[in-house]
Amino acid sequence: YAAIPDLCEIVAVADVNLETAQTAAKKFNVKHVFTDYRKLLEMEEIDAVSVCTPNYLHYEPTIEAFKAGKHVLCEKPIALNAKQAAEMVAAGRKAGKKFMVGYNSRFAPTAQLLKTYIEAGDLGEIYFARAQALRRRGIPGWGVFIDKAKQGGGPLIDIGVHILDLTLWLMGHPKPVAASGQTYAKFGTRSDIVGFMGQWDYKNFTVEDFAIGLIRFDNGATISLESSFVANIPEDIFTSTLCGTEGGAVTHPLTIVREQHRSLQVFRPEIPNPEINTHAAEMKHFCEAILNDTEPLTTGEHGLVVAQIMDAIYASSDAGHEVTIG
Repeated sequence: YAAIPDLCEIVAVADVNLETAQTAAKKFNVKHVFTDYRKLLEMEEIDAVSVCTPNYLHYEPTIEAFKAGKHVLCEKPIALNAKQAAEMVAAGRKAGKKFMVGYNSRFAPTAQLLKTYIEAGDLGEIYFARAQALRRRGIPGWGVFIDKAKQGGGPLIDIGVHILDLTLWLMGHPKPVAASGQTYAKFGTRSDIVGFMGQWDYKNFTVEDFAIGLIRFDNGATISLESSFVANIPEDIFTSTLCGTEGGAVTHPLTIVREQHRSLQVFRPEIPNPEINTHAAEMKHFCEAILNDTEPLTTGEHGLVVAQIMDAIYASSDAGHEVTIG
């Protein structure tokens, strides 16, 4: 936001920790500092807010912001569950305000380019995708990432939602009808596992460290979703593989597969500046959506669909069978 002063001004910051709020205010030259976000929402000059709290604290500030007549950009995932998400979306609609969820992967230039290929029909009907967000040793050693009550889950709800959202967007957001899944906690409660992102408190690890799901859609398409904080694999993986009737694609690195002249052709499109700060692009897009009165790329409704799928995968793992969505 500070980098785009022609589009917005940071008016106030709120954090329950006064020192944290004051540090941020000093760094970004913000005039008003609060420890109660409700006081911030009372400021008439504020048009929009970013909700950057842990997952379990997305719901209430977003609802209150809409009641105060503010536009909202909420960090992902939208909420702890689909029930909260639906109420947040309804509040945004009632207020008539923009509601954007922070799925920044869509803003990568390579993702944007792949979307143009898909919309041009180069992949045909996308009937299957394999979405993977896999870390080898990536349990965060800070924050509340290992606390199910505050986070809602482990890698599935933390990084799995990113690759799932990107895949859903590329597939044109078919309607999910059912999901089956399985979660595992094989490493997080052990003291003998090395951490590449800091050491976590293994005694208080209450989330899964690996999850897999199969999602079925009303058009017959399916997505296989895999996500891990810890897995004995050769390298970290963050990618989606799309299979279509006229072609296929891999998102990272962007690769297109097409059949021409009775031969398979594999190519990697190159574009200028493929690596950008997708968070910065997300903030800029949010401001432009407000100023131009256009729909954000990542809407609250999109966040709700991801939450519904998350709920179904977790419920399926608990129940041992497929769970209906909707």
